[in-house]
Amino acid sequence: MTDQSTTNASKSAQGVRAGSMMLALTPWCIAAVALLVLPFIFTANSAITIMNQMAITIIFALAYNMLLGQGGMLSFGHAVYAGVGGFACMHIINNDAFFSQLPLPLLPIFGGLFGMGLAMIVGSFSTRKAGTVFAMISLGVGELIAACSVIIVAFFGGEEGISGDRTYGLPFLGVEFLQQIEVYYLIAVWLMLSAALMYLYSRTPLGRMANAVRDNPERAEFLGYSARWVRFYSFVASGFFAGIAGALFAINYEILTEENLNTTQSGIILLVTFLGGVGFFFGPILGAIVFTLVQTVLSLQTELWGFYLGIVFVVTVMFFPGGLAGLIMMHVPAMRLGKLSVLALPYLRTLGAGFVGCLGAAALIEMVFHVRHASVGDHEMTVYWTTFDSHTVLPWVLAIAATVVGFWIARATAPSLAAAWSEANTADGGQP
Repeated sequence: MTDQSTTNASKSAQGVRAGSMMLALTPWCIAAVALLVLPFIFTANSAITIMNQMAITIIFALAYNMLLGQGGMLSFGHAVYAGVGGFACMHIINNDAFFSQLPLPLLPIFGGLFGMGLAMIVGSFSTRKAGTVFAMISLGVGELIAACSVIIVAFFGGEEGISGDRTYGLPFLGVEFLQQIEVYYLIAVWLMLSAALMYLYSRTPLGRMANAVRDNPERAEFLGYSARWVRFYSFVASGFFAGIAGALFAINYEILTEENLNTTQSGIILLVTFLGGVGFFFGPILGAIVFTLVQTVLSLQTELWGFYLGIVFVVTVMFFPGGLAGLIMMHVPAMRLGKLSVLALPYLRTLGAGFVGCLGAAALIEMVFHVRHASVGDHEMTVYWTTFDSHTVLPWVLAIAATVVGFWIARATAPSLAAAWSEANTADGGQP
């Protein structure tokens, strides 16, 4: 009887483990299928280029999150590791004797190694301290290497940068990567591989200790772990994956310039990671997707896309420090309680009205910008696919009315939304 019970318990435990593994693998399988079919949905070369850029940004953002989200290290110069990895790969591409014997899919490994090598050098002294000291060192190193880009012309190519031709590489399974769709699948494979490796790293004892050092380095020291070496290993790993992102950028665009490693690029990846949410592994993925769409799609509609992105970033940092991923995860308790539907109508009233108010405010900003900067006699403009005369009264009245009414309704219905939120996150017994 005892043996039978033990056998049943063992089978039950195995079933639970198998179910947990299937649950953990489900998001990865969905992502792989999505990457596989997306080019059949968005067939234009411009759409494929945007998806390539999105995938590269995701890898870079996940690499940066290894520092900021997992290790608590705020870097203002992390673009140099992606940039150096990309420049190194471009030199390999231009070395005909070596590159003609190298399959292109293996090139990102070299970019990762060069990024890791630079991270080892910089990390040997920058990871001694965290916080402000590390941030300032990263800023100084970033500015130093960016300045070297116009001094060390032999490596960085000066102001013109370095270009190359990826098709000179050894064909891989008969593929010469002449078409953009072939490059897309190459980047997609490296995206899945890099994301999986970074996720597994976060689950290793070293990744767990990086979280401990981030939260309480003194306690980690008392447990016998060196906070400095934990930060160093995380920094080196992050530099490796940043180098992979730089190599994929070189493969996709076939040119690198000083812009790939300056402070602006480092600030962009910081914005992307914060926008998505540094406290969650999938946060930088969301941030990279949103930022790439804003940068590529919204920029075609308005010159002020950076202004709107800045507003969203400031609002996110002030009111939603968990980013987009934090907003999503806030709804998990209500989902577990089966009360997510309670929020549907309050969200429709408050957020819908707020969205209308934002549209009205954006229309006002666009009209002011057009009136101030349009050429003399140019009164016609297009907002929300509607063309009108910006010097007539009606568009201004409609935009002001949408702004005022939308925000007023959102403010008036906010208390009911707060009450619905409290109800959705409270069990029937009264306990949250």
